[in-house]
Amino acid sequence: MKNLVLGHICLVFALFAPNAALAYIGPGAGLSAIGALVAAIGAVVLLVVGFVWYPVKRLLRNRKAKAN
Repeated sequence: MKNLVLGHICLVFALFAPNAALAYIGPGAGLSAIGALVAAIGAVVLLVVGFVWYPVKRLLRNRKAKAN
């Protein structure tokens, strides 16, 4: 019984042990990954601009309209 439990524990560790992938990522896949990363960063920047800049712009416009 003890050997069976030890065998199962070794099997679980062997299944989750990291192995070298030995994979090649070609230039097309690499450029696609870089492009997706740049697009995601750009989307986050535009999200911040949309949530911060436009309300500030509206506030400044309303303040200028009240002054006139």
